[in-house]
Amino acid sequence: MEWIILSKKICLYDTTLRDGTQAEGISLSVEDKVKIAARLDQFGIDWIEGGWPGSNPKDMAFFEKMKEFPLKQAKIAAFGSTCRPGVAAEVDSNLQAILDSGAAVATIFGKSWDLHVLEALKTSLEENLRMVRDSISYLKQHQRTVIFDAEHFFDGFKQNADYAVSVLKAAEEAGADWIVLCDTNGGSLPHEVYQIVQTVRQQIATPLGIHSHNDGELGVANALAAVQAGAEQVQGTINGIGERCGNANLISVVANLQLKMGYSCVAEEQLQQLTKLSRYVAEIANMATPNNQPFVGNSAFAHKGGIHVSAVLKDPQTYEHIAPEQVGNRRRVLVSELAGQSNLLAKSEELQISFDGNKQEAREMIQQIKEREFQGYQYEGAEASLSLLLLESSGKLNPLFSLDSFKILMEKTAEHAILSEATVKVRVNGQIMHTAAEGNGPVNALDNALRKALEGVFPVLSQMHLTDYKVRVLDESEATAAKVRVLIESMRNGEKWSTVGVSTNVIEASWEALVDSIRYLLWKEGCTPQELEEQTEQRVGIVNH
Repeated sequence: MEWIILSKKICLYDTTLRDGTQAEGISLSVEDKVKIAARLDQFGIDWIEGGWPGSNPKDMAFFEKMKEFPLKQAKIAAFGSTCRPGVAAEVDSNLQAILDSGAAVATIFGKSWDLHVLEALKTSLEENLRMVRDSISYLKQHQRTVIFDAEHFFDGFKQNADYAVSVLKAAEEAGADWIVLCDTNGGSLPHEVYQIVQTVRQQIATPLGIHSHNDGELGVANALAAVQAGAEQVQGTINGIGERCGNANLISVVANLQLKMGYSCVAEEQLQQLTKLSRYVAEIANMATPNNQPFVGNSAFAHKGGIHVSAVLKDPQTYEHIAPEQVGNRRRVLVSELAGQSNLLAKSEELQISFDGNKQEAREMIQQIKEREFQGYQYEGAEASLSLLLLESSGKLNPLFSLDSFKILMEKTAEHAILSEATVKVRVNGQIMHTAAEGNGPVNALDNALRKALEGVFPVLSQMHLTDYKVRVLDESEATAAKVRVLIESMRNGEKWSTVGVSTNVIEASWEALVDSIRYLLWKEGCTPQELEEQTEQRVGIVNH
């Protein structure tokens, strides 16, 4: 696919560190915020809203930290409100806190919906205009770049357009550098946003921005509509996190503006970091991003149906709206009960396994996968186990260790919690490794015992840890006798992989997935039996002792 020739610059204003932290379950430390700010700067964000310095000590600590942390090109913005009713701007504590933050950019919000002025602020419409004018003028006197967020603008315009626009004119007359129209309740529709921004553009000369929320799942669409109508700045958050249903997702906004609409937001090489940026912020915020998140999700370019895969392998445009590499993602071919030979051949090529689709071997492999999925295995969510299956069939997987036996002991007393202990016998190069370990559950105990047996021979295992463990009952009608599917996610040095096990016994299913996670890592590391002989002989005496 060819890159679109980029034209007009659209400025990006990120409020992940302020508006994003209002999302339920999201809490960022000062160090977290500094790390994210650095990454946003690297990506090419123009303004980074650090927080509301007058509201809590953490935000003020962030601004203090950033005074010693120079950014390459982004500017830090401090957020706050206009002065309060009846209070002069020069003595207002919120405005003073913005100045004390040291941020070069001041973003203040003011009411533009007469309902809020009269009912929430309990003041007059004229006093609200005074608050807007005086606050902006005061900040401009202190050499700040001022961005005015017209809160609830679209709802206000629909109810009283004249007054809503008069608030913008007051901001413009006071010297605001930017005026941002906010769909604070997130209920506007794209055609409404387009028409209103276009109308405002004819009356306001100051550059306009858009701040849209996602309560109608239209945050991104409304941001794009506003840009089409003349907005030159988009405010949003990474991955769309924010209060209630979130904010406009800057990840999707940037990709659409730059790849679909011909605008320029960031450099081409920065756009290719989009997927990494999304996952970096999610990791620090300790949140799971949906696999089907557009552009950057793990499934955004995943193909499962055999006909789809066959077409994509011939020409990716048949089922992909952009090349995944443009946003730093990758194409994935899933192998499941819906798979055809195209799926299997694509996966084999990815693993650098020689596979002839015309041979009986390939047909038997496809049939085996379909049969195992019928039994309850799910390889589209456990690609590491699938890789091992293909490697075994091709004779390219070395059997580095095997199970002799394991035992699980569990003890519960009235005074103490349940204690789990696992005993494991595994065979490595013909030698028995016999170990025991405790854990906070049977699976954890098994994991600890197996590692204890193998880490001396395979030191790389000390760098691996489990990051997720899921159990699903496959046939609820069988009650406690039902089969279960266990999915385990493992990680080493930032790389994740998933494995699967199925059994009527949850411990056996867990063991299968656990062993696959270790076997996959050892294969990736290129471990071979020949390299292990000396290590095994040295280790076996220590472990059995």
